[in-house]
Amino acid sequence: MADLRKTAIYSRKSKFTGKGESIESQVDSCKDYLKRFYPDTKEEDIVVFEDEGYSGGNTNRPQFQKMLNECRQNNIRRIVCYKLDRISRSLSDFMKLYDELEYYRIEFAAVNDSFDTHTSTGRAMLNMTMVFAQLERETIAERIRDNMLFLARDGRWLGGNPPLGYVSKETIGSTTTDGKTRKARMLLLVDEEARVVKTIFSKFLEYKSLTKTETYFIQNDILTKRNNSFSRFTLRSILRNPVYLIADEQAWNYFTAEGATIYADKEQFDCIHGMMIYNKTNQQTGRANLINDIKDWVISVGKHKGIIKGKDWVQVQKLLNQNNSKSYRKPRSNVALLSGLLICGNCGSFMRPKLSQRRNCGGELIYDYVCELKEKSKSQKCNMKRPNGNEIDRLICEEIKKLSSVESEFMKYLKQGIRNIDYNTETYQETLKDLRKSKVKYETQINNLLQSLAQAQDSAASTYILKQINDIDINIKAIEKQISEYMEILNTTASSEQDFEILSEMLSNTSNYIDNMTVEQKRNALRSIIHKIVWDGENAHIYFFGSDDSEIDLSDEPPPKAAAIGLQTRY
Repeated sequence: MADLRKTAIYSRKSKFTGKGESIESQVDSCKDYLKRFYPDTKEEDIVVFEDEGYSGGNTNRPQFQKMLNECRQNNIRRIVCYKLDRISRSLSDFMKLYDELEYYRIEFAAVNDSFDTHTSTGRAMLNMTMVFAQLERETIAERIRDNMLFLARDGRWLGGNPPLGYVSKETIGSTTTDGKTRKARMLLLVDEEARVVKTIFSKFLEYKSLTKTETYFIQNDILTKRNNSFSRFTLRSILRNPVYLIADEQAWNYFTAEGATIYADKEQFDCIHGMMIYNKTNQQTGRANLINDIKDWVISVGKHKGIIKGKDWVQVQKLLNQNNSKSYRKPRSNVALLSGLLICGNCGSFMRPKLSQRRNCGGELIYDYVCELKEKSKSQKCNMKRPNGNEIDRLICEEIKKLSSVESEFMKYLKQGIRNIDYNTETYQETLKDLRKSKVKYETQINNLLQSLAQAQDSAASTYILKQINDIDINIKAIEKQISEYMEILNTTASSEQDFEILSEMLSNTSNYIDNMTVEQKRNALRSIIHKIVWDGENAHIYFFGSDDSEIDLSDEPPPKAAAIGLQTRY
């Protein structure tokens, strides 16, 4: 029985450059290989998977994972790649893949390495090559660590955004035997920012709480380098950063007890300079940085001045390890619909659900929406009233159902908007047609004048003809600009018409099924059509996607109210 499964070509390149084998070149080489050794393979039987900008250090690549999924669905009979390391540089990763390919009876071939698992020789050579690929990867890792140790010897700053309290300054790192200088960077203390850092540590030691420390900074209008309010997460990052730690005896004892690699003598801990940490994070493309185990850190004494004494810094670490940051109490039943949509009309902060221990007549736990800034500043920076979460969620759903009615003012507005767009589109198209005719007319005049210029040559008339050509050319450029502007308007109106139609359809679908939706389905449905909801203390104002933030009252009657919560609609 014929094998009707597809042949997959996989190509990968770590970054987009003009060097090395491009993605396209890899694919072409694989197709040439198939023509030579598998001439029965047709173009329509080939599926190409391309990952550009991804390392071979792991298999977390979108197209690679998509190819694996096709393999598991038994849609692939053979995988061809340019070189073995395009698949993976990790022996363990490749061996897991190879075992899976064997399970699904999938052949594998690496064109430039001359490996084809269809033959026993190819399978043996494949294993040998992967051993060397793994060795190369481990050698590179060793070089990186050796480089870290070299950098640690100098305690230099590697660049990037300097932490709060410092600026980065370029200096001479070293001088070679032939007199050439190598540049380096070091951190210089900024007194004003250093005082903020000291306040962060002192207040945390006083309150023993990130939340209370955050409140203090918000109430006192102390901002970050980028003029943002300090969040608990920003504060924790600063409190955890060893760069502020003064290299003293307590610092030496702490890192020694934790088992970190200290690339400095104890005598270098001079109670003046700060600490420099290398290999603190594990950075991977497309993923958040992970903090490595402290035993993997490389510790050095930096060239910059420290800010926080070892005794205080170590005490802060103990407190952080003991206390988890307190966060808002989200409803345990996860019933709140408007988190991420509801915004405080006073300060612009998000309003988050906060659970109470009371229940309403339906047996539901009652929750309110609380302004984040009000909560964090203990009502000092914002004093917005709390809306009852159960009621405002219900009213929003009811309003969506009313808006989707064919007879609602909102739907009439949408239909009128579509009619206006259609009318404007026709007008713009007629104007565009006239402009194009004018352009053709002017271009014909220039062609006629060019013929006259060729006949006039060096006569006195040639100067006059050239002036006419230049004048007409100016008119053509002006018309081309107008054509471009009207084309842009037409594209925009086409998008607007589509937006109106989509919104109308989504409102209708949401209205028909919202009563039977789960909480998660309701939440997703609302987020698909609503841009934001602004609470002003009395009324909730709905802004749909495509809103120009202009308010239109949709009825002559007062907005419905329940539990002192009004509802008006904006679009």
